[in-house]
Amino acid sequence: MLKFFIPLILLIQFHKKWKVIQLGLGMMALGLSLSCFHDFFVCNMGSLFGMDYLSYIMVYLSVWVGFLVLLASEGVKDSKKFHFSFVMMNLVLLLFLTITFSSMSYLIFYISFEASLIPTLILILGWGYQPERIQAGIYMLFYTLVMSLPLLVCLLCIYFSGGSLIMGMSELEMSSSYLMNIWYLFVVLAFLVKLPMYLFHLWLPKAHVEAPVAGSMILAGILLKLGGYGLFRVLIMFQFISVNFSSVWMSVGLVGGFIISLVCLRQVDIKSLIAYSSVVHMGLVLCGLMIFSWWGLMGAVMIMVGHGLCSSGLFSLANMIYERVGSRSLFMSKGLLNFMPSMGMWWFILSVSNMAAPPSLNMVGEISLIIGMISWSEVSVIMIMFISFFSAAYTLYMYSLSQHGLFYSSLFACCSGKVREYLVLFLHWVPLNILILNTKLISSI
Repeated sequence: MLKFFIPLILLIQFHKKWKVIQLGLGMMALGLSLSCFHDFFVCNMGSLFGMDYLSYIMVYLSVWVGFLVLLASEGVKDSKKFHFSFVMMNLVLLLFLTITFSSMSYLIFYISFEASLIPTLILILGWGYQPERIQAGIYMLFYTLVMSLPLLVCLLCIYFSGGSLIMGMSELEMSSSYLMNIWYLFVVLAFLVKLPMYLFHLWLPKAHVEAPVAGSMILAGILLKLGGYGLFRVLIMFQFISVNFSSVWMSVGLVGGFIISLVCLRQVDIKSLIAYSSVVHMGLVLCGLMIFSWWGLMGAVMIMVGHGLCSSGLFSLANMIYERVGSRSLFMSKGLLNFMPSMGMWWFILSVSNMAAPPSLNMVGEISLIIGMISWSEVSVIMIMFISFFSAAYTLYMYSLSQHGLFYSSLFACCSGKVREYLVLFLHWVPLNILILNTKLISSI
């Protein structure tokens, strides 16, 4: 694993050379793509780090989104807003995320999981837009920290009772089933807040709206996946208890997804709408992970990858409009098809992917999740129908309101798009729609 950590640490030393960092991350992504041909359960294994298929997918997604973040954030460099520090924060965050996804010890996983909060908080506070970014940063910090401190206590209890914190070798032995249920809730809630689950999601729209484009892309593309990845790793220890709570998490995921779909239909801020749609997708991921079926697990991983690419692309699109119009309001940015006709095609393509239409990876993930959920309980088909319908409804609402209609009278002209911006959107769209040709990699976890 040092062959992935050392290049990142070396790139941090070159944080004053923007083009070198971009080229370095692009080469790292290329190197990771060539590593997908192994056929082992765990590869690159050392004493504390190693990668199985799920870790490999998440590390690759992190490096790819980190590469696209720097491509999309040229505005920070052009305006000279402490762009050296900005690059360094992104690289430090990427290093922590790589350590998180490739750690084989629960303790290192926890430490790097929490450490990734600090660069994210600095990105929101330092390069955010409105004064409310301080409140958004505090929301994110305290929601995550309050719920994750019991997780640390539980990990120490696991080490005390089992003598090991290595994933797959740790066991939690307690005499009382009542205590086991409490520890289970403490451990799971730490990751449900990060996912985020409905009822614990209030920090997410605030953080997204106030964050710069880099913060939004990393939050949507990678940091939300920490919750799903963490659940995948810790639920191995609580399989028998988790089966008793499956109906609770399924109910919260499906009903919460339906309620948030309705909330999306009354949003007037583009970034807020995309952020709330992330909660709907992550609610489906929660359902897939909690039913302990192969279809559910495979669908959850596909949705995580597909949503990471699609949502990140939508946030970069919203930022391109914000840089031209000066507002994220759907009422101010109507009729953009008149000003940016070629950008309208990318709005349509990514909106179609967001509603899980073919040939996007989201479609394969949702089909797998629907099969898993209906096989678990046929009653769940009712809420699945509502979520699928309203997901299409709020996506079409976002697309039609922003692209059609009478444009704002004070807008006279704006640039339809630069080559760099089309490259960013293209690099989001290509893996999102090409990976469907080889879902064997994801389905073989």
